[in-house]
Amino acid sequence: MNALTALTYVLPHRLLSSLARRLAYSQNRVLKQWLIDTVARKFGVDLSEAAQPDRTAYPTFNAFFTRALRPDARTPDADPNALLMPADGRISQCGAIEHGRIFQAKGQSFTAAELLGSVADAEPFQEGVFATVYLSPRDYHRVHMPWTGTLRETVHVPGRLFSVGTDAVASVPRLFARNERLVCHFDTDFGPMVQVMVGALLVSGVETVWSGVEIPAYGDAVSRKDWRDKGITLERFAEMARFNYGSTVITLLPRGVAALDPGLAAETPVRLGQRLALRG
Repeated sequence: MNALTALTYVLPHRLLSSLARRLAYSQNRVLKQWLIDTVARKFGVDLSEAAQPDRTAYPTFNAFFTRALRPDARTPDADPNALLMPADGRISQCGAIEHGRIFQAKGQSFTAAELLGSVADAEPFQEGVFATVYLSPRDYHRVHMPWTGTLRETVHVPGRLFSVGTDAVASVPRLFARNERLVCHFDTDFGPMVQVMVGALLVSGVETVWSGVEIPAYGDAVSRKDWRDKGITLERFAEMARFNYGSTVITLLPRGVAALDPGLAAETPVRLGQRLALRG
C-alpha cells in the first residue's frame, strides 16, 4: 500500500468530495479553464471524438468531464447476441462469481451480497459472471446499457469514498463493497441484470438519465426506490448514467446467460460498445 492510499483511510472523504463538487460546478472562467486545461494535459484527454472539441466552450469543469461524444464515435458490436461494454476504460477484473464472491485483486474479494447491499438481491447472480470497468480521468464518463432492460429498482448504498486506482484496488479490502454506490436493477429478456455505479474519492456525483442526481446527497442508510410502475426501458447501447470524475461500473449477469468475451482480462483497455459477452 502506498502512502497516498494509506492516507485515504483518515481523510474526510465526503468533505473532500463536496469541495471537489463545488470546484467542478464553478462558473468562474479562469478557474474552470485552468481545471480543464490541467486535466486535459496531464491525462492526455482526446477531444477529437467529443461532440464539442473546443475545450474553452465548456461552461464548467463538470460539463467538460461529462462531455458527450460525437454520434459516430462509438458503435455497438454488430452481433445482436452480444452484450456490450458499458463504458470506456479498462477492465479491473472480470470472470465468474464463485460461491457468491467477486474477485477484486490478488488476495482481495468481496461478496455479491455486500456489493448489492442485500443477500436476496445477490441470489440471482450466484455463480454468474461479473465485469468491473475502471474509468480514468481521461475517459468518456457516461455509462451505457449492455442490453435492453426495464428499470426495476435502485438501491443507494452509503459508504466510504476510497480511491479506485490500481494501488487502492490491490490493497484496500472489499473496496467496491465499502465505497458509496448506486445499484441499478434491470429486468431483461434473460432475467435480472445489475449495473453498479461505484463512487470514489473526489467523485462528486452520480447521475442517471431517469432521475438526475442520485449521489450526492450522501446517505447514512441504505435507501431503495421502486421504479416498476414507471415503465422506464432503456435500449441496448443507450446512455444510462454518468460519473462526475472517474470511477468504476460493475456489471453482474446471472449464470448461464452469456459467456464473457475471451479476449477480456485484467488491465485490458476497453471501449464503449465493444463485445462484453455473447449469449448462447
